[in-house]
Amino acid sequence: MTVSTTTRSAAELTAQARDVLGVSRLTNRALTSWLHGLPGVDQVGCEGRVAGLGTRSIKTTSKAWAIDTAISMIDLTTLEGSDTPGKVRSLCAKALVPDPLDPTTPRPAAICVYGDMVATAKTALGDSGIHVAAVATAFPSGRASMAVKLADTRDAVKAGADEIDMVIDRGAFLSGDYLTVFNQITEVKQACGDAHLKVIMETGELVTYDNVRRASYLSMLAGGDFIKTSTGKIQPAATLPVTLVMLEAVRDWRDLTGVQVGVKPAGGIRTTKDAIKYLVMVSEIAGEDWLTPEWFRFGASGLLNDLLLQRQKLATGAYSGADYVTID
Repeated sequence: MTVSTTTRSAAELTAQARDVLGVSRLTNRALTSWLHGLPGVDQVGCEGRVAGLGTRSIKTTSKAWAIDTAISMIDLTTLEGSDTPGKVRSLCAKALVPDPLDPTTPRPAAICVYGDMVATAKTALGDSGIHVAAVATAFPSGRASMAVKLADTRDAVKAGADEIDMVIDRGAFLSGDYLTVFNQITEVKQACGDAHLKVIMETGELVTYDNVRRASYLSMLAGGDFIKTSTGKIQPAATLPVTLVMLEAVRDWRDLTGVQVGVKPAGGIRTTKDAIKYLVMVSEIAGEDWLTPEWFRFGASGLLNDLLLQRQKLATGAYSGADYVTID
C-alpha cells in the first residue's frame, strides 16, 4: 500500500527509523552504519544509463502528452531578494492562465516563493487549486538556529503555505552528524502541520552520488514527503544523474516501507527537451506511479515558457517567437 508521511508524528517517524535500521535506539552511530552500508553508486553505470535514456525518441502524440504533463508538474518559482508583491501577483496570473490563446493549457502545480510572499500568492490564486510552496529554514544556506528555522516554517504555514521547501544542514551532513540532520527534519516536519514537506539536499554541495543516496534515505527516514535536489542558488543544481539516484531511492524506499515519496529536481531545467528527458527517466526508473504532480515536480521559472512555445508549435506547425508568451 502507498501512503504519505504527511500526518505522521515525530515519535512515529523515529519508531519507523528504528524498525528500518533494526535497532532499539536511534543513534548517530546506528544511522552512520546503516547509511554507509547502502550499496555504492556506480558512477559510470549511472551516467551511462542517463545517456542511454536521453536518446529515446518521443513521437508527436507522446510529446504532446509529455508537454502537458511537464507543465502540470512545475513549481513556478521566484526566489530573489528583489521580489515584490507585484512580481508575485504577476507570476500567479501566469499560473492561472499560462496561455491566454489556449484555455486547454494545463496549470502549473504550485507557485514557490519566500515565506513573506505566501499571503500575496494565496490571495492571488484564490480557490484555483494551485498550491503555494514556501522556502524556509533559512533558505538557501540553512545557517540558522533551529528556533529561527522553526519560526520561519511556522510563519509560512500560518500565512497559508500548502508546502514547505526546507534545506538540510549540509555542514552537519558532510561532517557525519546524521542524527542532527534527522532530528532537524523531523522537527520541521512537525512545524509543517498539514503542509507537505520537501527536503532540499543541495546536491551540488554533497559532491558524490553516494552522498546523494545517503541524504535521500536520511530525508525519507525523517519524514520528507518529497526529496528535492537543490536551491537553484548553487551550481551544479539539478542534473539527470543525481535525479536518477534519487528516483532509485524513492522506488526502493516504497518497496522497503510501503511509503511513497516524491522527487523534485530544481534549478537549471529550462527546455522542453530537458523536461522530457526527466519524464522518460521517471517512467523507466521509478515507474508510472510517479508521473503525476503529486509525486514529481520541476522547480523552475523559465521552463514554462519553452513548454508553451513547443505546445504552440505542435498546435500550429510553426514556431512562435518569445513575445508570444509572457515574461516571468
